[in-house]
Amino acid sequence: MNREEIMRIIPHRPPMLLVDEAEKKDENSCRGSYTVKGDEWFLQGHFPGKPTVPGVVLCEMMGQACAVILADKVQGSIPYFTGIKNAKFKHPVLPGDTLEIECAMTKNRGAFYFAEGKGSVNGKVCVQAEFSFALVKPEE
Repeated sequence: MNREEIMRIIPHRPPMLLVDEAEKKDENSCRGSYTVKGDEWFLQGHFPGKPTVPGVVLCEMMGQACAVILADKVQGSIPYFTGIKNAKFKHPVLPGDTLEIECAMTKNRGAFYFAEGKGSVNGKVCVQAEFSFALVKPEE
């Protein structure tokens, strides 16, 4: 699915929409991608002369891709991060790179979902983490 289709699933909008495309592979896994153009807000000042995607933004990219797995459950809810564990940042992600994201749901308890993800550039793993989030209905 493209950005327009993703925006029908998750509430994120530019400049916080950080997935260009995504697709479910099966009931519990997905893949997604984001190409770093170089003019993104998160590169401003991180770092002068050597723009590098911040680790927390890489985790957000994985989380947004992961929401695609729950497309039928996310409708009408906001997916909030509730935790990030064992995050490892192995290689920098730079302007011009396309981060290929692979995510899998590992379990769920009620409105809480647990997943693991990794992001790679040209086959080299750059980031990996375990994360959890809750689907919260907005208060009316």
